[in-house]
Amino acid sequence: MIDRLDRVLVRVNQAILIALLAAMSVIVFANVMLRFLTDVSIVWAEEAARYMMIWLTFLGMGLVYRYGGHLAVDNLQDALPPRFARALRVLILLLVAGFGLLMMWIGANHVDRTWVQTTPVLLLPFGLVYTAMPLGAALLILHVLAVARRFVGERRFDGTEGFDPSAGAGL
Repeated sequence: MIDRLDRVLVRVNQAILIALLAAMSVIVFANVMLRFLTDVSIVWAEEAARYMMIWLTFLGMGLVYRYGGHLAVDNLQDALPPRFARALRVLILLLVAGFGLLMMWIGANHVDRTWVQTTPVLLLPFGLVYTAMPLGAALLILHVLAVARRFVGERRFDGTEGFDPSAGAGL
């Protein structure tokens, strides 16, 4: 049952990220084309795209961690004996989870303080925009917990077909 919930979490997280990226791309493309063809701009396009990018960043950080896509320095782990390398991975895991907890706390405070302020064009509560921070941090913690055993024990993250997090490392 937990595996099924985990798969649903990953799929929903991926679907939301894809929808946000697609919507942001369409809005920006339409705004650029409209501005190029008619010298008229969609007033709310830039603000909406900015807030979608914020949501993409925070909702995507846990999923990227889960697949090992964040920048990492592996030389220290490679140089250490296996027992110490495993202890280093435990430390890394605790630091990332602690960072997620701190972001949840700071984010929740920020949401609470900014809920009464509105964005300039869309007139959305800023708290709605900033909700991405504690929600993304909670997702980060869930994704960290999902790969914890494999990461600490085997230095592996989740794999997915067609995604290689180290593909750009040689560039």
